[in-house]
Amino acid sequence: SMASVLPKLRALRDSLRTKLGLHGGQSTATVAVEPTRKPPDACGGAESCCRADDDAGDPGCCRADDDRDDAGCVAPTVTGGRILFGSQTGTARRLAHKLANSLRTRHRVDLQVTDLADYDPEDLVKEKVALVVLSTYESADGAAPPDAARWFCKWASESSRDERFGMLYLMRVKFAVFGCGNREYGAERFNAAARALDADLARLGGERVLRRCDGDESSGKMEEQFHDWVDKLAVRLNPEGANKGGTKRGGAKKVDGRASAAAAKAYAAKENLAAVDADADKKETFYDTDDEEGSGDDDYEGASAGSEDGMDMEDMGGDKSGEKREMVTPQLRAALTKQGYKILGSHSGVKLCRWTKAQLRGRGGCYKHSFYGIESHRCMEATPSLACANKCVFCWRHHTNPVGREWRWQMDDAETIVEKAVSEHRGMIKQMKGVPGVIPERFEEGMDPRHCALSLVGEPIMYPEIDKFVGLLHAKRISTFLVTNAQFPDAIKNLPAITQLYVSVDAATPETLKAIDRPLFGDYWDRFVGSLTALRDKNQRTVYRLTLVKGMNAEDAAEYAKLIDLGKPDFIEIKGMTYCGTTSGASNLTMENVPYHEEVKKFGEDLCMARLKQQGGDTGGELTGGTPKEAEYGLACEHAHSCCILLGRKDPYLVDGEWYTWIDYEKFQDLSASGEQFRSEDYMLPTPHWSVWGAEEGGFDPGETRVRKVRNHPGKDSAQSSPRPTGD
Repeated sequence: SMASVLPKLRALRDSLRTKLGLHGGQSTATVAVEPTRKPPDACGGAESCCRADDDAGDPGCCRADDDRDDAGCVAPTVTGGRILFGSQTGTARRLAHKLANSLRTRHRVDLQVTDLADYDPEDLVKEKVALVVLSTYESADGAAPPDAARWFCKWASESSRDERFGMLYLMRVKFAVFGCGNREYGAERFNAAARALDADLARLGGERVLRRCDGDESSGKMEEQFHDWVDKLAVRLNPEGANKGGTKRGGAKKVDGRASAAAAKAYAAKENLAAVDADADKKETFYDTDDEEGSGDDDYEGASAGSEDGMDMEDMGGDKSGEKREMVTPQLRAALTKQGYKILGSHSGVKLCRWTKAQLRGRGGCYKHSFYGIESHRCMEATPSLACANKCVFCWRHHTNPVGREWRWQMDDAETIVEKAVSEHRGMIKQMKGVPGVIPERFEEGMDPRHCALSLVGEPIMYPEIDKFVGLLHAKRISTFLVTNAQFPDAIKNLPAITQLYVSVDAATPETLKAIDRPLFGDYWDRFVGSLTALRDKNQRTVYRLTLVKGMNAEDAAEYAKLIDLGKPDFIEIKGMTYCGTTSGASNLTMENVPYHEEVKKFGEDLCMARLKQQGGDTGGELTGGTPKEAEYGLACEHAHSCCILLGRKDPYLVDGEWYTWIDYEKFQDLSASGEQFRSEDYMLPTPHWSVWGAEEGGFDPGETRVRKVRNHPGKDSAQSSPRPTGD
């Protein structure tokens, strides 16, 4: 049997390795490095020197105390070596270049960095050393390598099981793998791509220079794990060169094991890397929590997970004291702060919405102003939990938030969060004073927020004290618009009265939900259905919120119609996805995936008709609310600027042919404070004419001044006059 043959084959391989002077398994020997001599002027000046970040004793290229002679400086290199990376969002790419820079400047090892998208796997056998930094991407088909690395990983998988290659194919190649993953996706899916590739390279006879390290983004310490792995790797590659080629560990120009800015800049110039530059942090956020999630398990004998010396990644990521850690790491805090967030305590945030700024200047309100009558200049956008259980492909928050399936962090009390949120919001409003166009009366009103959009980022209902948090907002007569991602049905059931409760319904089938939302939970569909069903028992206003993505869910009107019975929402909001550019790296979506407003409206019409047909109603005859009389839902409102429409349940919101989608906020607060049972129709108000479906104003308040900006989105068809979404 194969089980009896494999040990014999491995023994034969090890015997051949011994005869050839090679070593099997994980190497404890070091890679031989041949030093090369450079002439005195070979380094080309301090800025491009292999030790440019050291404090040189003279203006020359090398330190006075480095090993050199009259013939020039010693510059050892590992010939035929390569650092390969496969990245979906930029994290693996960034770490690969950081690895190359660290090895070159600190350990005198010079390896070429190559994107796996540009690498022919047949060339792997020619390499002396191959170091791989690989992320795992949660795709519609499950955990998989990034798109750019799929062919390479497929080749490795198939070749390792093809007898024509054999167990000695890569016997002269030394390799090591670092995985960028996220344990929150489950043990079986954690770093699946890196695990599989590591196993396949070993099956092909490759010799591990160092055991694979499974970097865990959810621990908040993946950078530390990476630097520890690099240091051990460097010793294996070139023990004689460790710390001699550059800054010494702990030196004045060394921070957290990273190469200095000068060396990084010199390396960037050499490799033409605009992102790796001394001012790069001003241009883009390097703390990528996007899709470098991990998954998978080891299906080969003798597989070794974790880091060197057998340390488990759970141990590396956790607090040895057993205490819960803060959700917001220093890196995450810095990244979110640069994006304009005000971080509250250890897990909450608040940010000033652009529509708040716009209405302070009399330039229009958001779609909630058009649909529900909020005062955008008095709206506070916040969240008590920056963590989320999904990583949606259309997320325009750039995924710089942690992910989790349960609350496992330190927790701040609700009173502190609410007080800090209001205080920080007022501080941001205060900064608008003196801005051209700000209306004094609105500025004063803005200092007293009356609405809270709990949709900033993350999953608000993960916060254990969400009920108390909401109650404190209502006590301040601040209305609540809470958005949940339909993965916590029990939390939805336990929620107190919310002014308006949203559930994101981003897909109509299990397959598309997995592809679009990329949920962490394995039972994501059951949770999704349970979340929708939980809306049925809510007496206050409920909303299905759909985000349309062309090519993914924009043709599924009939399937969406089948979900209506689960929650019987008061309203259905349908919005085109917002194009967030290529900087986030969150997905491969482009402007071609963004629907136009007319396409969003057509989808809404199709959804209403599909629902009517499923109920066996008459699709002809008299129209009410824009749809046939027997239709359960009608075409209520639109906000063309945001490419957003509102479908409303005719009973009770269509009264004598007029829509009542606006909210009496003062009455809601009185009803909420009374402690008595009340229903959504108890606090509804008529919708203004300019907001209803088909109005000439397209949902723009005529009392505001419209300012049109020229937008040059890549891929946008200038011939189309219908707008595309630009965010809430």
